[in-house]
Amino acid sequence: MLDEKGNFYIIDAVLAVILILIVFLALNMAISISSPDYSYTSKDIRTAQDIMEILSGKVNVTDRTFIGDISNILDENENSKEAIRNVSELCSNQLDSYDLKNYRFSENNVLSGEVLASSGDYSKASDVSVASRNYGQYSYTLSIW
Repeated sequence: MLDEKGNFYIIDAVLAVILILIVFLALNMAISISSPDYSYTSKDIRTAQDIMEILSGKVNVTDRTFIGDISNILDENENSKEAIRNVSELCSNQLDSYDLKNYRFSENNVLSGEVLASSGDYSKASDVSVASRNYGQYSYTLSIW
């Protein structure tokens, strides 16, 4: 009779373990299923911070940066209109190479908010991503929307 009770307890324990595993797996699956309520609309993942990091990063073996180059052009030419035009063209070409649809790149300190490159209508912009970087006396702001 003891042997029959022992078998009953072993079968009971095995069934309990199987039941616990089933509950654990069901709970795990329920947690791992993504909910559309928590998802967001995927947009272009490039933000102003990303582009500014690229612009302020080293571009070649001479340890020069794009922002450093345009700052030097402005500084060496004493912020002349011709220097601003040259820098504006360089900025437009550089930013267009990143396939940005809507952006505005400006210098806010020395040139008092002069827009160096722009694409799109900023007055109609919503959900704007903004990044700023300083180089010497120059302070640049990039807005992407």
